[in-house]
Amino acid sequence: QVQLVESGGGLVQAGDSLRLSCVASGGTFSTYDMGWFRQAPGKEREFVAAIRWSGGTTSYTDSVLGRFTISRDNAKNAVYLQMNSLKAEDTAVYYCAASQLWSSRWDRYDYWGQGTQVTVSS
Repeated sequence: QVQLVESGGGLVQAGDSLRLSCVASGGTFSTYDMGWFRQAPGKEREFVAAIRWSGGTTSYTDSVLGRFTISRDNAKNAVYLQMNSLKAEDTAVYYCAASQLWSSRWDRYDYWGQGTQVTVSS
């Protein structure tokens, strides 16, 4: 069983940056592919980015490509999402998730954090 705890969300202005962190416990973190998802009010959960267990491969949804960067530190059991040039449409609750499958589908992820709110004012 893997427990995930996100942090780093907040209220920022358009154009600002935030760095989200997700720390894992209770499992072998380095064997899991990790993803970031987000959900805005009234919208479905949306894939944002993912990183392979080794850190060697990443994937992004088109709307964040070039602005967001996912990374991980297996020694610290942590995954990060650096978000630059934030836009109002990035406003959502952001979740990190762990999977033993490489996927952008939320239903392929086994473990989820509680989420952290990101609000971008325009």
